[in-house]
Amino acid sequence: MSANETPETIDGADLLDRVEAAVLRYVSLPSPAAVVGIVLWIAATHAQPAWAHAPRLVIRAPEKRCGKSRLLDVVEALCWAPFITVNSSPAAVYRSVTDDPPTLLVDEADTIFGPKADGNEDLRGLLNAGHQRNRPAKRYDVATNQVQSIPTFAIAALAGIGLMPDTIEDRAVIVRMRRRAPGETVDPYRHRRDRPALRALAAELNTWLRANLTVLETAEPAMPVEDRAADTWEPLFVVAEHAGGHWPARAHDAVLALQAEADEAATDQASDRVRLLLDAHKAFADATAIPTALLLRRLREDTEAPWGEYGPAGLTARRLGVLLVEYGIRSATIRFTEGQAKGYHRADFLDPWSRYTPHLLDPAPDQDARGTRPIRTNLESPGHSGTDRNPGTERPVPPHRPVPGLTSENDVGTDGTGNPPQLRVVGDR
Repeated sequence: MSANETPETIDGADLLDRVEAAVLRYVSLPSPAAVVGIVLWIAATHAQPAWAHAPRLVIRAPEKRCGKSRLLDVVEALCWAPFITVNSSPAAVYRSVTDDPPTLLVDEADTIFGPKADGNEDLRGLLNAGHQRNRPAKRYDVATNQVQSIPTFAIAALAGIGLMPDTIEDRAVIVRMRRRAPGETVDPYRHRRDRPALRALAAELNTWLRANLTVLETAEPAMPVEDRAADTWEPLFVVAEHAGGHWPARAHDAVLALQAEADEAATDQASDRVRLLLDAHKAFADATAIPTALLLRRLREDTEAPWGEYGPAGLTARRLGVLLVEYGIRSATIRFTEGQAKGYHRADFLDPWSRYTPHLLDPAPDQDARGTRPIRTNLESPGHSGTDRNPGTERPVPPHRPVPGLTSENDVGTDGTGNPPQLRVVGDR
């Protein structure tokens, strides 16, 4: 930056382009979306006082030598007031977080959050709470006999091998590093030789953004994502719109691409209950209701799912009911063309699917399923009455169509435990 350059003379879009070129000179990144996320995150560190949320940058890799530490070196040179926290005591980190905090950089974060981590609860708490303003840590000072409020709000980047805790990744721009393939080349980074030029770019970012904190603080960009993802990406979108040029469109495409990756990864790492919702969606693909025994069979048939080894005998009808009852889903006696059996209605899964696995929901088939759902008898469980709103106006219960895979009376006549169906229905508990 020249000595006479002012915020008004800095072209924000051109500056971000130069930051992008500097990053790509030293690091091979996995996607264009990752490049955009990193550049905008770096820029956002220079305007921390304007933000309500402090986005995390998670740099993780499956193995060593994937470039995560090199990327953190480049980020350190370009961000606002870098504070490396390797082997720093929690007290030192807490005391470094001020009203205009440094950018916290944590290398080898897997040693803090991994299975062998021990004694880092204070630092974990800081990284979790510091995503949002006005979430101070409370400490009792024996010397003064007073409770102290210690600020935690600070933008942070973490690099490590493997997954970070979901409380961190849910608040982060995630970059999944990988080893360079043959033919992928970057320039070597030397701290003493290359860092000064990157710090000059950092100074330009600071001059450009610090002069406009009020404008940045009041900006309300239209976000293509919601909830916590919107909180995390909003500072980056504000920077992109403030820069103009092609950066707003690139920010829009980047958040959708990286969020899609995050959603896919979340599916792979889903809890047992969420995984059950996902697999039940596939099991119900050709039916509006299926017997418990057939649902269990379809769940166990997926060799990549955990249900075949879920306990000594695999997933049982009782355990299935325990998992599903948390979503308000209960089995009931259902009349099929082959006979009555304990089973589940697809329509009962629609609300949990819409809340926990919305990417699976196809509105048209689900609407059809709700419209063709048979009316249940008054023998069924509370909350699932098959009567009209006016007492004494029960309607006949049409049978379900045959269910593919239901081939014998034994499939209908048991609930997965070998017991015959009961006329009086209670939910599996």
